[in-house]
Amino acid sequence: MQTYNKLVRDNMPDHIIAKGEECLFHTATEEEYRKKLREKFLEEWQEYLASGSSDELADILEVVEALGNLAGDSFENVVEKKQKKKKERGGFEKRIILEQS
Repeated sequence: MQTYNKLVRDNMPDHIIAKGEECLFHTATEEEYRKKLREKFLEEWQEYLASGSSDELADILEVVEALGNLAGDSFENVVEKKQKKKKERGGFEKRIILEQS
């Protein structure tokens, strides 16, 4: 068996077993979960940078939602905060690069 020690999606053990393979897993403590979610965010971010794939962006959103839930904040509330910041400060559509201030 290969060693991973990383957070995976909830149904991954079922998929592995359905393929006739064995796997060993455990349920993370809250502290371990927080750490592994942050690691997963970096992993997905690096995969997105390498591929530019919208599938990786979807994975990033899944991790962001889980991080928000862990912090006691809903994904909807995080989106509302994003919209508020965009309304107040704008987005990134104009491609403005600040050179000096």
